[in-house]
Amino acid sequence: MSSATPHPTPEKEPAPKPRRFPLVDVLRVGRPSNIWFKPAFSVVAAVAPPSLLLVALGRLDLAAYTMAGSLCALYAHNRPYHARAKALAGVVAGMVGGLAVALVAASLTGNAVILVAIGALLAAVQKVVCDVTRIGPPGNVILTFVSSASLFVPQTLGQVPGHVALAAVAGVWAWSVGMAPALVRPHGPERRATADALNATAAYVDTGGTGDGHARARASAYAAVQAAWQCLLLTGPRSLATRRALERLVIRAEIALAAPADADPARLRAQAREVRGTGRVPGADDPRSEADELLGVAAERAIPHRSLWSRLGPLTPIVVRTALGCGLAGYASLALGVGRPYWALTTAAALYQANITLTWSRTVQRVVGNLVGVLVFAAVAPVADLGPLALVLCCLVFNFGAEALIGRNYWLGSVCVTPLALLVTEFPGYQGTGSLITDRVVDTLVGALVGFGAALVVTNRRAGNRVATALTAVGLRREHAARLLADPQAAPAALETARRGLAAALVDLRATADAAAGEWWLRTLPQERVVLAEQAGHRTLAAMVRRQGLAAGSGAETNRSAVAGTSTDTGPGTGSGTSADTGPGTGTGKGANGDTGNDTEDVRP
Repeated sequence: MSSATPHPTPEKEPAPKPRRFPLVDVLRVGRPSNIWFKPAFSVVAAVAPPSLLLVALGRLDLAAYTMAGSLCALYAHNRPYHARAKALAGVVAGMVGGLAVALVAASLTGNAVILVAIGALLAAVQKVVCDVTRIGPPGNVILTFVSSASLFVPQTLGQVPGHVALAAVAGVWAWSVGMAPALVRPHGPERRATADALNATAAYVDTGGTGDGHARARASAYAAVQAAWQCLLLTGPRSLATRRALERLVIRAEIALAAPADADPARLRAQAREVRGTGRVPGADDPRSEADELLGVAAERAIPHRSLWSRLGPLTPIVVRTALGCGLAGYASLALGVGRPYWALTTAAALYQANITLTWSRTVQRVVGNLVGVLVFAAVAPVADLGPLALVLCCLVFNFGAEALIGRNYWLGSVCVTPLALLVTEFPGYQGTGSLITDRVVDTLVGALVGFGAALVVTNRRAGNRVATALTAVGLRREHAARLLADPQAAPAALETARRGLAAALVDLRATADAAAGEWWLRTLPQERVVLAEQAGHRTLAAMVRRQGLAAGSGAETNRSAVAGTSTDTGPGTGSGTSADTGPGTGTGKGANGDTGNDTEDVRP
């Protein structure tokens, strides 16, 4: 076994040291998402018709139930429509199911202690389901807010079917809103993801391999390539021709990343502009490379999917944190005499991220956003109190504002979400502005303090062990790939399997190292070994991409606009799971389960 394979160090592990948590940097405002307008307009289109209809009927008190279903329109905007249809259906089912459980519990008991316990358990279940399925933003927070708030709504058992039906009907409408763009741009999400990969690669090529921004640009490019492969993986069978054309373009980006000196950034950007349109995908008709592209398909399908337990295991500490933190936050709110303990419970549920450092950042953002948001509510309340129509219009504005601002920073989104949550409580009737503000401030502080305290208590002590395991896996995968590279007779399908196996191992290593690096009071991580393993794996992947690109030979272009000869039909693609703030990029690849990335920007009520 070569020296590239990591071995456990015999030296005694250094004593753990607590990490410092950032304060100011977590409030820095960034650039908005390039599709911020999609969820923003979608949620308005999903919420407005049911709410305005209830205003016309004089039954605005039922709007809380329809809004539960309408908020499903916030999900799955990065997914191809084939996958989006299934994802949105799952979200609607989860929303309606959680609401039904909460309403039944509310109708059977008024004991706040029992209701808080049910809310905490629901929050933990919703957290683990959203993380395992990687549904993406807004994650579990919307589901938890709806179910926990419904626990404290006066209810009789006979009313439950009607209220659940309202949410289901609104959910079907939200599904329709989410799928409507497919009528105009049926391949929009995958085209956009491919264009992002090409643009990010061009930005990396522009750095020339030097300068302070080189490592960050490379990490961003590999992350964009991974996102493109993940998106292409989720396309349906009817998109086969378009998918293959887009796959060739993503492979062009991979080749440019492997040999940036030979790449033409202007050409990459021109292709990105063409892809974003609705015309033919550039380079889509290249039958000479078709046979080579299919070589990796059978091998790709043979890669086993990650088991459910392998995905659940690392989430165990986060699930325990969620259940414990939400329960304690709700009980603390009850002990202080606050009438809406579900706000504290939801605040705690919104905090929990992949590690303690990210959880701390979310805590600061949540508190700042909520405190500013209550001031906004105080200013808007007189307008909303003018009548039911004014109240609904204010809610629509804040729904749009939350989605428009969330991509810039979580706390900015919270500035709009907080008044929205407060206005929703007035659907059944007028609530005192002063009492609402007081309850919200107290619950925010209680939920943040208790929730983060629970995260400190429930530590992820196995995170370091997972890094060592991931290092070993990368070493073994790289050695296998290197042996195939040294064999001039190696089958293309074997090279494809090895490349994607190494790619997936590198992505897992970076994700594992990032999660462990942000844990509290954890032993010092082997950062140098992680970086060296990534660099070695990255070089091996680049060599494999170049070899596979040259193997397409007969009909391929030069490296300036090469059409690589291997692609995927249904299997996972390549990309990077690296963070731009954690050093060198990890190589290309993604997990074999085909999950999409789990964006942690889950700001909501």
